[in-house]
Amino acid sequence: MRILVTGAAGFIGSHLSEKLIELGHDVIGVDCFTDYYSKDIKRNNIASLIKNERFQFIEADLLKLDLRKLISGIDYIYHQAAQAGVRPSWGKSFEVYNRLNILITQRLLEAAAKTNIKRLIFASSSSVYGDTPDIPMTEHSLLYPLSPYGVTKLAAEQLCYLYWKNFQVPVVSLRYFTVYGPRQRPDMAFNRFIRATILGEKIEIYGDGEQTRDFTYIADAVSANMLCMENGSPGNVYNIGGGSRITVNKVIEKIENISGSKLEVSYQEVQKGDMRHTYADISKAKDELGYAPSIGIDEGLANEVNWLNEINKKGLLCR
Repeated sequence: MRILVTGAAGFIGSHLSEKLIELGHDVIGVDCFTDYYSKDIKRNNIASLIKNERFQFIEADLLKLDLRKLISGIDYIYHQAAQAGVRPSWGKSFEVYNRLNILITQRLLEAAAKTNIKRLIFASSSSVYGDTPDIPMTEHSLLYPLSPYGVTKLAAEQLCYLYWKNFQVPVVSLRYFTVYGPRQRPDMAFNRFIRATILGEKIEIYGDGEQTRDFTYIADAVSANMLCMENGSPGNVYNIGGGSRITVNKVIEKIENISGSKLEVSYQEVQKGDMRHTYADISKAKDELGYAPSIGIDEGLANEVNWLNEINKKGLLCR
């Protein structure tokens, strides 16, 4: 199969591209290397991929490419490209989120509507749930995003649905719940906490640390994407969680035990846009995709600790 992966140099996109290559597919990866975090880190993410003859990399802004030409002959599209981050999405920055999360998705769907692709898998987020009262969160829960980022991911989801409904674009959306593991973005909590154990720095927790998250290991998120090639129904949305819902304080305790380093924690005010709890009901993904997360929080955290120690040896650890 010929497969397009947008955001291929990112955290999930690079793992996804590697898995597709491993399964014998030809992958075209596109990434524009936004300045959200270090370009060197992203280049390191795809260092091994670049050497593979089955991988073609295009460094470009999707809005400046001829998308119909790009996806001509493509069998599957994994749309991972987006401007990430809840807290930076306020104010003038919203223009960037609108452009990279909504407009690009619309242009890609418009191009896909004129092709015969087998499936377009869109990377959504648990941030669309926001202030919903439902715990666990189901695909039928009311959606009350608490951040501009969450609003843009929900808008993109809705675009996916309407292009399926009106133009039969075979699109499936996956709502990721806090994906972690090797290559996790440097702004994400686990990366920041583990990095602090290596550098001997203080960490800041926004809130009392008793907020909970459903943490999903990267290999499980990739597995969900692979299952979408054949399973699931176009026009549908699926929760992708890891079954590791614990408090932030408990995560810190686990990282301290794995690393052997005590963290100095400073508790700060809750940030606008932050959700108090997330917890995925993944029964729909289990039933329709065959999804079953297999990596627990202790194993996953140990893997991320080992990876960041290796990154530190390469001089790529963010400071």
